[in-house]
Amino acid sequence: MTKSFRTLDDVDVKGKRVLLRVDLNVPTDNGRVTDATRLERVAPTIIEISSKGGKVILLAHFGRPKGRDVKESLKPVAAALSEVIKKPVGFADDCIGEAAEKAVGAMKDGDILCLENTRFHKEEEKNDPAFVGELAKLGDIWVNDAFSAAHRAHASTEGLGHKLPAYAGRTMQAELDALGKALEAPTKPVIAIIGGAKVSTKIDLLENLVSKVDALVIGGGMANTFLHAQGVGVGKSLAEKDLAATALRIMEKAEAANCAIILPVDAVVAYHFAANSPSHAYGLDAIPAEGMILDVGPQSIARIHAAIDDAATLVWNGPLGAFEMTPFDRGTMVSARHAAERTKAKKLISVAGGGDTVAALNQAGVAGDFSYVSTAGGAFLEWMEGKPLPGVEVLKIR
Repeated sequence: MTKSFRTLDDVDVKGKRVLLRVDLNVPTDNGRVTDATRLERVAPTIIEISSKGGKVILLAHFGRPKGRDVKESLKPVAAALSEVIKKPVGFADDCIGEAAEKAVGAMKDGDILCLENTRFHKEEEKNDPAFVGELAKLGDIWVNDAFSAAHRAHASTEGLGHKLPAYAGRTMQAELDALGKALEAPTKPVIAIIGGAKVSTKIDLLENLVSKVDALVIGGGMANTFLHAQGVGVGKSLAEKDLAATALRIMEKAEAANCAIILPVDAVVAYHFAANSPSHAYGLDAIPAEGMILDVGPQSIARIHAAIDDAATLVWNGPLGAFEMTPFDRGTMVSARHAAERTKAKKLISVAGGGDTVAALNQAGVAGDFSYVSTAGGAFLEWMEGKPLPGVEVLKIR
């Protein structure tokens, strides 16, 4: 696979002012960072540029402020980042103008400076050329290390790539390499497990996948819509009955593309949507009219295991059942652990992403055993839908 985008291997950063776009959108509570995962992810790129003598100038957004808002300041995040990377991180009260220019002008090689929230300026999200120009004045090169914001064409995530030499940071590079292995040039056969509550949010995703994968496992509330479309009585289960025609169209498209669609063959049913509510497994011909399908049944789990065993590459997005509640987490937990075992045995390349998916893999205790877990919700989904991501396109070697 030839490299289609420029990375830090293609540039000497010594003495250069490096505008580094990172994702610092971490959860906080009263100005205290409660989960430093995203800071840990960007640490290697920051440390590498700094240790090579580059001046690291961090660009990031935080929250959705309307103008300047002290509650959305990056100042406490910069302090938390400093603890993670064990190096001092300076802070400038603005990302453009005099405050930013002075702070950048005072930097020495290897210094790290965090600029204030780019979204304090409404021009950031408009990708305003004058604002892009103001940011560009502060740097010699632009490095994008925020895959999670790559589906947005904003000034700091895309606009700068047209003004300055553009490179992918190490986190971005790892994400693009992992995703390339999963769908662009995968080791076949490829299986996708797609779950979650609603078909409506994943129509584009399903339509793109049936032409790219050999088998598609559909679980979660989505599966009920497909079952209903095929005439199965799903009782009081969550199902988008008005999307029956869409479900049938996706199944026809899959058949034409030689993609096997694997739907549940049995289901775990309860009468109340509550943890540990009494439940039973039923065959699809016997779902009680008052019951709700809350997880895939034991025969379905066996069928999913067989599909995972047949695959060389797995892409996973969305849980198979109501994984937030026991015992309806069983299908998701057992399948996740099975995929993790195959990955550890070097029999499977496994890539997973999306908020609920990451939560489910953490709950199963196997997030670290998958080949790659993407924390970029929206960008990961758009990439899986086959859409070009502006913040990635601008890094490509033309």
